[in-house]
Amino acid sequence: MTDTELRQAGTPASATDPDGSGSAGRPGRPGAGRRRFGPDTTKGTVAKIVLLGLVDALAVYVLMMLFLAESWGALAVSSAVVLAINWIYLRKGGLPAKYLAPGVLFLLVFQVFVVLFSGYIAFTNYGDGHNSTKDDAIAAIQLTAQKRVPDSPAYKTAVLAKDNSFYLLFTDPAGKVSLGSTEAPLEAVSGAGKDSTGKANALDGYRTLNFQEIVANQQQILDITVPVSADPADGTLRTADGSNAYQFKPALTYDAAADTFTDTETGALYRDNGEGAFAASNGETLTTGWKIDVGMENFARAFTDPSLRGPLLGVILWTFTFAVTSVALTFAMGLFLAMTFNREDLRGKKVYRILMILPYAFPAFLSGLVWSGILNPQFGWLNQTLLGGATIGWLTDPFLAKISVLVVNLWLGFPYMFLVCTGALQSLPTELDEAARMDGAGPWRVFRSIKLPLLLVSIAPLLISSFAFNFNNFNVIFMLTGGGPRFADTDRDIGATDILITLVYKVAFGQGTGRDYGLASALAIIIFIIVATVSAISFKQTKALEDVNS
Repeated sequence: MTDTELRQAGTPASATDPDGSGSAGRPGRPGAGRRRFGPDTTKGTVAKIVLLGLVDALAVYVLMMLFLAESWGALAVSSAVVLAINWIYLRKGGLPAKYLAPGVLFLLVFQVFVVLFSGYIAFTNYGDGHNSTKDDAIAAIQLTAQKRVPDSPAYKTAVLAKDNSFYLLFTDPAGKVSLGSTEAPLEAVSGAGKDSTGKANALDGYRTLNFQEIVANQQQILDITVPVSADPADGTLRTADGSNAYQFKPALTYDAAADTFTDTETGALYRDNGEGAFAASNGETLTTGWKIDVGMENFARAFTDPSLRGPLLGVILWTFTFAVTSVALTFAMGLFLAMTFNREDLRGKKVYRILMILPYAFPAFLSGLVWSGILNPQFGWLNQTLLGGATIGWLTDPFLAKISVLVVNLWLGFPYMFLVCTGALQSLPTELDEAARMDGAGPWRVFRSIKLPLLLVSIAPLLISSFAFNFNNFNVIFMLTGGGPRFADTDRDIGATDILITLVYKVAFGQGTGRDYGLASALAIIIFIIVATVSAISFKQTKALEDVNS
């Protein structure tokens, strides 16, 4: 009788299932239906406490730094994450959460947060000169726009060192001794040692540099600007020789009430222009600005800025051409070689297949550098050895550079398609091939009408992913040509072989016109929209192909 029948007959469940595991009547060990876990061992408990303690120690340090930086939003999120981690690993049960928590955390930090932050930056003017708050910009302007105070008294100076940092020890004309560095404002000290002239030259806890050490570290010492006080308007003390220092004050004075800067020499007035910078009436702006929200301005700049609009359209067309052509060439070459080395009567197939995948084993960036040397117009192996000293501009002529990029990418990409197509061909049933030949179909007709449609059903998603990869194939472009040869009709560093991702890199990291993270993030979003749209359309066509072949 089954358990249900016994229960219906009035027989207690415990009579047939003494251990309550629901395993009665089943073959195998007792209790197999419900596996039970005992308490953690002593070693396991100690290991968990130690590891969690290390994580919590690091978390407490991070939380303290966020608190001191007054980053309240990040502090709240980090605190919630720390509490969640401790709850997951200290409570009993919840084994899946213990395994999933690290992966989910890293996914949120390194993927989701990066995407959301990049999306946010696309709507700001974040970049060189616009990377902080307005208060920081005001302080930076006062600190950098400084000139020596006329008739400034000389401060006798000694250079001290402590914990791999340099300090300046000053003695003013009245004999008062003070110490400071770029990070520490001027502060009066006592107990300093002095020489026969009354100049302070030693201080407990610090080591005094001799002349040879001052000369060896001259640039670092010249870069020291000691704030006179916490107010940047009070100026700084600087030394040009390590023995005397003079006072410098801002050449631009800030009026907090009017929110303006005034040039002390020319009288020019700089106001907040609403675009994250102080500007004069003639349009001249101060170098240091601050980050603000600009809405869709970066997206508009991408297609309206004269120095970017024309090159950008050319880059977009070349990016599509490069991606589509690369996929087509690598797929054709890989399929051809896969069919060639898939013949049953071919000897040494394993050796040939190993040779075919060798380019795939080399890092793409390294291969790009090697090929850039081979194709170098002046001393490259191709021109000097194979072509007898010719000076063909494989990397300097716009058309030949594009051909070179496609050929090198074919060299790097066909092994992947070769592997994929080899696996797909071996999975096709041989009966279809034999039946077609029995019906009188030739090799080309068998390939065109049977093998290729069946291959495309399984390979089409990989072709779409290959298109997305080549659409953002940074390595081969940047390492081979650097995006060149450069366009002559723009002041930006944009060239004939640049694709969108290399253009984004150059805009973001300041090659040509300074770093502009806001514009680069906007271009990255445009790339995502293009790739997502093409992929969605392609997957829809793939689904139709599956329906046709089903």
